[in-house]
Amino acid sequence: MQHIEQYLADLKATLDALDPAQIKAARDMVAAVRERGGQLILCGNGGSAATASHLANDLGKGASYGRQGPRFRVLALTDNVPWITALANDVSYDVIFSEQLRNLGQAGDVLLAISGSGNSRNILEAVRVAKEIGMEVIGWTGFGGGQLAGAADLAIIADSHHMGRVEDVHTILMHLICYYFMEEDGTA
Repeated sequence: MQHIEQYLADLKATLDALDPAQIKAARDMVAAVRERGGQLILCGNGGSAATASHLANDLGKGASYGRQGPRFRVLALTDNVPWITALANDVSYDVIFSEQLRNLGQAGDVLLAISGSGNSRNILEAVRVAKEIGMEVIGWTGFGGGQLAGAADLAIIADSHHMGRVEDVHTILMHLICYYFMEEDGTA
């Protein structure tokens, strides 16, 4: 029982440290890319890859299907396993997202890069290429932010050095953004 209570208390403290204005700014960037017909492109490793895929699903279906107005053009770079494995095997794991981005990203698009540590080389390379293309970058991270916090146009840092709590916060950020468009956006 003590572990449960402590985990929840630590998670609550991590959530309480979030700045709602930053969350709104990220949501506004997502809304703006939809309004201008741009694409939201997502990437992450491990649990962050699952969050990227989940976010693409919720925006692409949940916040788009049956709604008036513009739909989300959203793509998770985590979802093309053959392309990822070909790049990892033939070139380098460091380019599994950036090389896809070179084909798919355009100026005016937004990259949402998710990295618990903020120091994943393939995420940082994707951010570098996104900036080269002319994309805006949102970073979701933890562990003090890592290099991603300084490289992103907008970084939201889960104030924890515990990967589980960082991933919990990223899932909540995902739902805060998705459910705004599903429940409050006014385009339904």
